[in-house]
Amino acid sequence: MTNFSQLSKYALSLPEATEEPHFEKRSYRVKKKIFATVSEQEAFFVVKLTQMQQSVFCKWDESACHPVPNKWGLQGWTRVYFEKVDEDFLKDIVKTSYSNVAPKKLVELINT
Repeated sequence: MTNFSQLSKYALSLPEATEEPHFEKRSYRVKKKIFATVSEQEAFFVVKLTQMQQSVFCKWDESACHPVPNKWGLQGWTRVYFEKVDEDFLKDIVKTSYSNVAPKKLVELINT
């Protein structure tokens, strides 16, 4: 089981990641591109995946992870429930999302 503080700590440990407001939520960004959003009051966070990545992560456990229920979900935005995932899963899915939006030189830093 994971929580907001683990997400925030890990997201901000990624190269050049920042935390900024996004409507009533917090967003985690790299070079102004969002890779995760979360509200402390919610039991879930949202990440940006490709459709293939979304399919793979969601097959693991649809009660833990599923496409956002609207057009955003069709674009890869995926909801992940804190209580259903462990820290390794959280790190893996956040790193994947970050890698999808970050410049290649930053992605290389986390993959070496």
